[in-house]
Amino acid sequence: MAWIVLVMSGVLEAVWATALGKSEGFTRPLPSVVFGVGLVLSMTGLAFALRTVPVGTGYAVWVGIGAVLTATYAMLFEGESAGPLKLMLLAGILGCVAGLKLTH
Repeated sequence: MAWIVLVMSGVLEAVWATALGKSEGFTRPLPSVVFGVGLVLSMTGLAFALRTVPVGTGYAVWVGIGAVLTATYAMLFEGESAGPLKLMLLAGILGCVAGLKLTH
C-alpha cells in the first residue's frame, strides 16, 4: 500500500510543480489553488509512505516520478525540447526508480 501511495504522491508532485509554473508567482487563482492542494496531498502521501519505505528510497522515488512527469508534460504541452538524449536520460531516471523499488 505504501508504494502505491508513494507513486500517487509522485504524480501529485508533477501536478503541483506544473501548477506552480502556471500560477505566475501566485497571481493566477486557479493554478495557485491547484498548487496548494496538490502540494498538501503530495506531502501527505509522502509522509504516509515514509512510515514504511526508507526515507532515502522513498524520497528518491517521489522526486524521480515527479521530475520525469513534469518534464514530460512540458515537452508534450509547453513546447520544451525533447531530443533523444533528454528522452534517454528521463528513461534512465525511471529505470533507477524501478531499481530502487526492486532493491527494497
